[in-house]
Amino acid sequence: MNKKELNTDWRKTAAAIYNKPNDSKILGSVEVDITELEAFVSEQRTIGLKITLTHVFMLAAARAIKYDVPQLNTYIVRGNVKGNKSVNVSLSILQSDGSMSSIMIENADKLSLGDAVKTINDAVKSGRQGDENKTTQNKQVIAKIPYPFRKWILMIFKSLSVKWGINLPFTGFSPNNFGSFILSNIGTLGLDIGYPALMPIANVSFVMIMGKVQKKPLVIGNEIVPRTVITLGAAIDHRIADASHAGLLFKSLKHYVKNPRLLLESLL
Repeated sequence: MNKKELNTDWRKTAAAIYNKPNDSKILGSVEVDITELEAFVSEQRTIGLKITLTHVFMLAAARAIKYDVPQLNTYIVRGNVKGNKSVNVSLSILQSDGSMSSIMIENADKLSLGDAVKTINDAVKSGRQGDENKTTQNKQVIAKIPYPFRKWILMIFKSLSVKWGINLPFTGFSPNNFGSFILSNIGTLGLDIGYPALMPIANVSFVMIMGKVQKKPLVIGNEIVPRTVITLGAAIDHRIADASHAGLLFKSLKHYVKNPRLLLESLL
């Protein structure tokens, strides 16, 4: 690859955003038996509701932090924990050129699976058609600034928005412009699981990763049987939460996996 192909707008922006890892965070993962959930997804798709596991886990996580682990629907500003007014989710998507981007799903906890399908499909279609949103424009502008000046400029924006809680609408930066949490399905990319970074400018309490769906032998009722499992991974901001909160999050997710019909009704 040539220099231009290696130094995309995002790679040049990321080099200005990230430092070597030194922030406190909790990493964890859990295997979840989704055999019955996959059957539910297939059933819904048969009757015309084109849901995927991403829809299910996005809604499940959104409702989990709304009702079961509200401590995770927060962010840090001026050294204090502040609650989000709603549950908004940044969902990672793969662009046609192979780069990663994200779409914002607002009030995700209130959506039904049917609502989620339409909302995500519309947002993905808009994003992949290259609509000029503020984030895309910012990356293009930042990438053109010579290094190390672009790093300094981003650090100023980060300090003003993330640390001091000042909205900067002309830049797209705000104290919580990435919503409550970030969800990324890397299993579709062929990866079994991953342990995400807490992007410094995102200021979210956690990032959740969906890994690869696989068949594995599990012990069910003292018998070894083939089951379908997925590995979920998460990085949680240790300033906001402890391992106990991660446990509550995964416990709630397992509840929705066992009872996915709860997600068929909207909570508007």
